[in-house]
Amino acid sequence: MRILLAAALLAGSASAATYGPQLEGFRYPHPVHKYSFSSQGVKLEMAYMDVAPTTTANGKTAVLLHGKNFCGATWEQTITELTRAGYRVVAPDQIGFCASTKPEHYQYTFQQLAANTDALLKNIGVKQAILIGHSTGGMLATRYALMYPDAVARLVLVNPIGLEDWKALGVPAPSVDQWYAREQKLSADSVRAYERATYYGGTWKPEYEKWVDMLAGLNAGPGHKLVAWNSALIYDMIFTQPVVYEFPLLKVPTTLLIGDADTTAIGKDVAPPEVKAKIGHYDVLGKETAKKIPGARLVEFKGMGHAPQMEDPAAFHRALLEELNR
Repeated sequence: MRILLAAALLAGSASAATYGPQLEGFRYPHPVHKYSFSSQGVKLEMAYMDVAPTTTANGKTAVLLHGKNFCGATWEQTITELTRAGYRVVAPDQIGFCASTKPEHYQYTFQQLAANTDALLKNIGVKQAILIGHSTGGMLATRYALMYPDAVARLVLVNPIGLEDWKALGVPAPSVDQWYAREQKLSADSVRAYERATYYGGTWKPEYEKWVDMLAGLNAGPGHKLVAWNSALIYDMIFTQPVVYEFPLLKVPTTLLIGDADTTAIGKDVAPPEVKAKIGHYDVLGKETAKKIPGARLVEFKGMGHAPQMEDPAAFHRALLEELNR
């Protein structure tokens, strides 16, 4: 009974949270800076954390790119481990996400987000970095490495999405208006249910609630319509701009860190049963993708889901540091 009551209280607190349109009110693990620039005729602010090593610096910078339902803040444990190992760590929030600007009108492309990220890194003096991209951040990291190969010392993809072309496999393409209608219905309960089923194989830990609170609170706040609109545009970008066909063109050392129980596939919920059955199988996709990328290494986390860095931080960071030290 006590366990059920605690769970109910946790769920209730997450449901009640509200944050501003740039996640005002949510506490980040490190100071948040803002990079101001203009893009597509609009003045924008790109939030980022720039964290110095907490031990002897190794002269290397790691750039952490978050996923669709994540923020720079969700890299909290990874930032701790990397700075402890001597890395400078930069963790931006992309435009349209989290603590960054949500423009009223913006043509979202992975090329645009990569260019924004490159401009930020140049502005803070980062000439070359280790790029670590999770989920949608993996799609962005891939596009960045294709556009700016000389700026990437190493590419690490953590359960990236875009390992398959969902629309080509038969998933119906939602319109932006349909994405927008769906995003306006987002709640803490729907986020928790989706993440439990898709990210964590039906399991749940209390520490995940913080990230449900972050996402649901942003979508429940005073800027909720603008947040939902940007989210819809971003989902359209993800669905219509696959990187899967360009993996063979990568020219940087690449490692795939894959939780093989992940079942993430955008649009799976509206796909016909026969299509739904054949998409989102990371136990297969990880191996197939490693074969497509020249010289790629594959590290699988057996039985883990979409976010192994959160599901088993110790095992994940041990593997990550081993790969970076190769």
